[in-house]
Amino acid sequence: MSKPTVAIIGRPNVGKSTFFNYIVGKRISIVQDEPGVTRDRVYAEATWKGKEFNLIDTGGIEPESEDIILSQMREQANIAINVADVILFITDIKQGVTAEDKDIALMIKKSRKPVILVCNKADNFGKTSDDIYEFYNLGLGEPYPVSSVNAIGIGDVLDAIYDDLPQESENEEADVIKVAIIGKPNVGKSSLVNKILGENRVIVSDIAGTTRDAIDSEFENEFGKYVFIDTAGIRRKSKVDEKIEKYSVMRSLLAVERADVCLLMIDANEGVTEQDTKIAGEAHEAGKGIIIVINKWDEYEKDTNTTEKYKKQVYDKLSYLSYAPIIFISAKTGQRVQKLFEMINMVANQNAMRVSTAVLNQVLNEAIAIVQPPTDKGKRLKIFYMTQASTKPPTFVVFVNDKKLFHFSYERYLINQIRKEFGLTGTPVRMIVREKKGD
Repeated sequence: MSKPTVAIIGRPNVGKSTFFNYIVGKRISIVQDEPGVTRDRVYAEATWKGKEFNLIDTGGIEPESEDIILSQMREQANIAINVADVILFITDIKQGVTAEDKDIALMIKKSRKPVILVCNKADNFGKTSDDIYEFYNLGLGEPYPVSSVNAIGIGDVLDAIYDDLPQESENEEADVIKVAIIGKPNVGKSSLVNKILGENRVIVSDIAGTTRDAIDSEFENEFGKYVFIDTAGIRRKSKVDEKIEKYSVMRSLLAVERADVCLLMIDANEGVTEQDTKIAGEAHEAGKGIIIVINKWDEYEKDTNTTEKYKKQVYDKLSYLSYAPIIFISAKTGQRVQKLFEMINMVANQNAMRVSTAVLNQVLNEAIAIVQPPTDKGKRLKIFYMTQASTKPPTFVVFVNDKKLFHFSYERYLINQIRKEFGLTGTPVRMIVREKKGD
């Protein structure tokens, strides 16, 4: 939150995403030669000369468009302009100054923010040097000719950004919980983010697959500090035939990796689908805290014990997520959305829980006394001791005389005993088995 923000603005297909990717040094924003590919704001951290800043890549602005997606892209770009400390206005030197460029320039001027005018696609500077002069007519100061593809002139732009960034304030390190909102397309992920933030942070429409990028939104309230990551809905592989969609699935999985807690959103009317089980499996395998969020509960027909029956159906289909709490919400009306925060905090704490070795072994000895370790061909499994190796998720190392004797069923029993003692709600638990000779 204390890092300054630089927003990349411009009409569609001028090379904003290529420029963005070059600066952050990663393929974070989708690059595809097709107007309107980057639809939402994409955040990334960048550094130049030791100064850190947040970089926002926006969807292209088409000022006069009435298309629902394009008009919402324009609104998103406006929000990016409002939160930015510095604006990078990217144009296409080959196309020259267009009417849209002039409209965008007027919009940016009203913000009274520092603006750096970038003329992209100056791949052969010798041929385009005279073309730069018409860009002075935009009234935004000196234009910077660059080629994002060939990395020409980028250093000069970064120097200009460095000069325009505000003086650094005290960097406040805080416990921020990263929350990835995952699920199939069109289950209400973006609506939930927007309800929480109270602004149209992510484009919402009834067109499945609208959110293609994983979007970070910082948020703070009385419960704590959070970063909500709204992911592109993960589609079934058979439907992922566009390159763009493949990037989106990859980025959704990377968003899961970055998160502390994953909110698995399920449409109450559809119930748990095969696709939901696959998405849930990704979060489980990644060892993340998980909350199952049943959305659109306001639309679901209810009778006696509907909630308990529904929970049973969910756990029947997601049996490996029996540790994950379930909450029923409506992102549209805001029903129970506030209760999510306490649940997120609890699950994040459980995912990061550390248990002392002494207490852990006391629980282990009690568990062994209740159910004896298995034997095989007259040889009994001996468990010497247990220790916690790491958190996120809680991972325990068990030292035994023979790994082959440590059956999965006994591992599951020990994990259940640990859960019974310490809770560990909402988090997977890992167990690593090591052989220790002797004793």
